[in-house]
Amino acid sequence: MIIQIYAFTKINEAVAAVNLGVDNVGFVAGVYDMVYGELSFEEGRAMAEAIPDGGTSTAITMSEDVDEILRMADAVQPNILHISSELDQVGLDKMAQIRKQLSPEIQLMKAIPVDGMHSVDIAISYSAVSDVLLLDTSRKGFPGVGATGFTHDWNVSKAIVDAVEIPVILAGGLNADNVDSAIEKVRPWGVDSNTSTNKEGSRVEKDLDRIAEFVRAIKASPYYEMEPRP
Repeated sequence: MIIQIYAFTKINEAVAAVNLGVDNVGFVAGVYDMVYGELSFEEGRAMAEAIPDGGTSTAITMSEDVDEILRMADAVQPNILHISSELDQVGLDKMAQIRKQLSPEIQLMKAIPVDGMHSVDIAISYSAVSDVLLLDTSRKGFPGVGATGFTHDWNVSKAIVDAVEIPVILAGGLNADNVDSAIEKVRPWGVDSNTSTNKEGSRVEKDLDRIAEFVRAIKASPYYEMEPRP
């Protein structure tokens, strides 16, 4: 099972997280004046290049402009490009365009807001233009999809995992206390944390102790060793 953590701003914390057992190291690449912990393209490239062997760099973008997204991918060269914009901002047509023009060495991940069973059909449609899906929670007042700190209906997430044929990462309010239950219910390819692994009262500083606790909780799950889909 893949363990993904967002959103790193410091290289030393990202490297330490990989050494603690984190697989996917996420960071915001691009300044959007709407989210916390943004890195410039140059800072994002430095972060991606510093990830140790065994770790995967995951660059998140909030842009809705295809050319800007592709410029970011080219400048940062992450292993995974994470599109976290709302569905009406980066829809199927734009995703297909990005997938066509993106380097084949970079995987494309789309964040899907989980909000009722209609989300299953949405996820199926986006699975045709993505390499990975990330299931997250959307709330009013939060830009894009995710980073709300709230969980969603895991029954819907489970239905999505069963319906699509690409890897699915479960996000949305996961922490060391509930991630085992989430894994048991959903059986995702990976799990993700952002807000719950920050330092108390901070939106940008990661807490390595909380990260270690999150990793331990995941690895204690009887489903941790299940074979991830290619």
